[in-house]
Amino acid sequence: MTQTAGSLGRAHLDDPRRRIELPGVLNLRDVGGYPVEGGGTVRWRTLFRSDALHWLDAAGAAALAGFGVRTVLDLRTQAEADLAPSPVAGRVMHLPLIEDFQALPVPELAGIYRYVVTERGDAIAAAIAELTSADAFPALVHCSAGKDRTGIVIALILAVLGVPDEVIAADYALSAIYLDPALTPAIGQLQASTGLGDELTSALLASPPELILGVLDRIRAVAGSAEGYLHARGLTGAALTRLRAALIV
Repeated sequence: MTQTAGSLGRAHLDDPRRRIELPGVLNLRDVGGYPVEGGGTVRWRTLFRSDALHWLDAAGAAALAGFGVRTVLDLRTQAEADLAPSPVAGRVMHLPLIEDFQALPVPELAGIYRYVVTERGDAIAAAIAELTSADAFPALVHCSAGKDRTGIVIALILAVLGVPDEVIAADYALSAIYLDPALTPAIGQLQASTGLGDELTSALLASPPELILGVLDRIRAVAGSAEGYLHARGLTGAALTRLRAALIV
């Protein structure tokens, strides 16, 4: 690809519609407005990504409901969900991308991402499949920090839509700004909500763009494309066509 996130314009990242600031959440944002190769953009106010929602108060939950969210995909472990239950109502789907943090074979992000892509592909596809029904949107995808498990699922969706890799990586990297431990209570809040305590360090809150680019490269190396990766795990061409129709304008 010859375009870069810079040549596509910082406006795509800095658009005031992107970040949604509600008390209790740190990393809630809209993934609309991104350019799609061949024409079109990702539809605004249709797909959101976030960290855990358990700190939302009644006003925050009402504000989120005001976006008309129909589907919430919770990618956290059962232990996280039990420790920090979500206050939102409606169609909440709990689809853990990792079953147990203690069972992870490696403690660093690159290794965790490799594990998720190679060993948890069926769970990734199951999450995305929930967004291919006619009434799925608007939808919100979240985990605890809203950057790793959420980042992988959102990156795959954007790749299927035809968003350039550089833009996908730039969107992923926004989490480093919103979760900056120098500016937010991110570490303490996440240490509590994940149950990881001191095991969750500032290094695990990083979101360097090369990490998500590595995910996309690995997926293409084993399956040829994001579509091929999902097809191999049961998502049909018709399902992905519905996803594109819902999200591209």
